[in-house]
Amino acid sequence: MSLLIRMTRNLTLAIPVAMLLGLLYGLSAPTDWLRTLIVPLTLLMVYPMMVNLKLRKLLEGGDAKSQLLAQAINFAIIPFVAFALGRLWFPEQPYLALGLLLAALLPTSGMTIAWTGFAEGNLAAAVKMTVVGLILGSLATPFYVQWLMGATVPVDLIAVFLQIALVVFLPMLAGQLTQAYLIRRHGQQEYQQRWAPRFPPLSTLGVLGIVFVAIALKGGELVAQPQMLLDILVPLFALYAFNYAFSTFVARWLLPRGDAIALVYGTVMRNLSIALALAMNAFGEASADAALLIAVAYILQVQSAAWYVKLSERFFGPRLA
Repeated sequence: MSLLIRMTRNLTLAIPVAMLLGLLYGLSAPTDWLRTLIVPLTLLMVYPMMVNLKLRKLLEGGDAKSQLLAQAINFAIIPFVAFALGRLWFPEQPYLALGLLLAALLPTSGMTIAWTGFAEGNLAAAVKMTVVGLILGSLATPFYVQWLMGATVPVDLIAVFLQIALVVFLPMLAGQLTQAYLIRRHGQQEYQQRWAPRFPPLSTLGVLGIVFVAIALKGGELVAQPQMLLDILVPLFALYAFNYAFSTFVARWLLPRGDAIALVYGTVMRNLSIALALAMNAFGEASADAALLIAVAYILQVQSAAWYVKLSERFFGPRLA
């Protein structure tokens, strides 16, 4: 567990290591059998993050303005920016464009809450953005993909909905039952202090496993086209740069400091674990391209979030005393 905690805190190192190990394995051993690990690793990645999800936050009020702004940015602006970048940068590689769109369609994750806390933003607003963004993104994704990518990528709406039920709502139900059982058995305080911290590192193990499998399946192609990783970084960087700039502008203009920071992290941090799970499970063998792009996005997302904490005082004023 201590090793997993260290890896969770150092994803910018752990994910490239998993990618390198996956590449080496993909070049030296059979990879077809790895596909049997995708569903177990997906559930390992998603279920632990659902245990600590606070669904009851949906019933709390007081931050309607920041919540509405966050979801407007998340579903009326960012997906279309990602779609335009995908069409521009990957005109002949629709599954890479799909990966960019999937990342843009699934906002917020545990990282939203963590980085909002590091920057001393409004944690309650960040938690609610996380819950609302996860549910709305999961319900909206099949329709957005069908609407925007249906002409270039085969989209079976029923199959995608079934995959979302498998990788989002079933783990959500299991996670909430687990949370209720642990609180009933051990009490709220012991749950928060002893049990809650144990679940995110397990999710990290699933993330690293999925990244390993995704890169292993693409090993031969990556060696044949080493420029592919650089080609992926350019539109990802453009998407995150636009997202940070636009969200910061809106937050500074319309919100107080705490809500402003929550808005930025509630719109820039994407739920890459769910996006990766859908890419690997819902779109056939060619979806390894989409999974590769999402794996690279992890590195950029974690590093940029850390940099933005240092910039938050410049944008939104000094931290609270």
